[in-house]
Amino acid sequence: MTETTDPTTDPTTDSPTGTAPARPPVVDRDAWQAARDELLALEKAHTRAGDALAAARRRLPMTELDGSVQVVGPDGPVPFVDLFEGRDELVVYQHMWHDGDPVSGQCPGCTVNAWHIQQAAPYLRARGVSFAMLTEGPWAEVVPFLRFMGYTEPWYSVRGLPAPVGVDMGHIACFLRDGDRVYLTYRTTGRGNEPAAGIFGLLDMTPYGRGEAWEDVPDGWPAGRTSCWYWATDADGEATWGPTRRPTPQWTRPGATPVVPGDGGGHHH
Repeated sequence: MTETTDPTTDPTTDSPTGTAPARPPVVDRDAWQAARDELLALEKAHTRAGDALAAARRRLPMTELDGSVQVVGPDGPVPFVDLFEGRDELVVYQHMWHDGDPVSGQCPGCTVNAWHIQQAAPYLRARGVSFAMLTEGPWAEVVPFLRFMGYTEPWYSVRGLPAPVGVDMGHIACFLRDGDRVYLTYRTTGRGNEPAAGIFGLLDMTPYGRGEAWEDVPDGWPAGRTSCWYWATDADGEATWGPTRRPTPQWTRPGATPVVPGDGGGHHH
């Protein structure tokens, strides 16, 4: 996550001209339903296209990796194959890490993704799929972060390990086990993490969307900002990439005090 823009206005209330933003046209309920039905046809086509994409994903080849490579968890080094917990499938999120930074200084994008994905772990296991979080952070630094965030799912440090287990963080990866042999079957790129983080789908349903500059919006709609501008906020809930920020999900945690630059990050270990 490398965004540096410091937003100072709310895109849902301000427009480039300083006037009230444009609104959707007002129609009666029958006209609204007709327009909604027309959009529904597009949504259903999108759903079917997604099903076809998932079917193609299931037909990808796979590539073998060394399942004996050691990752570090709460009980010390363990072989990567142990992360399967005896199951055949494994999903991991690869969490970026900023060495030496306080909890509030860790990657907002990975925090947003991890916050969503951790909640999915019990459902994955019910389906027979194991889950783990991997990070490049040294284990001694990771532990207080996990304690602060309240994470209870398995985390492991993969510091110094080669791809696809280590390096190039910020992605979701899927693995398949055949006995002691381990294979990489899929890995996200770019915006591929979005399906696992419900915030994006919810915002896409709202009239003003994500408020990001790349979005296709009607004339007169609020001007969009830098991508991901709302992933970090200050103590007042205002989006900012300034020195008083912390990743947005962190404000829900006990002990998430305001961040004062130079005081160690505004958090309790």
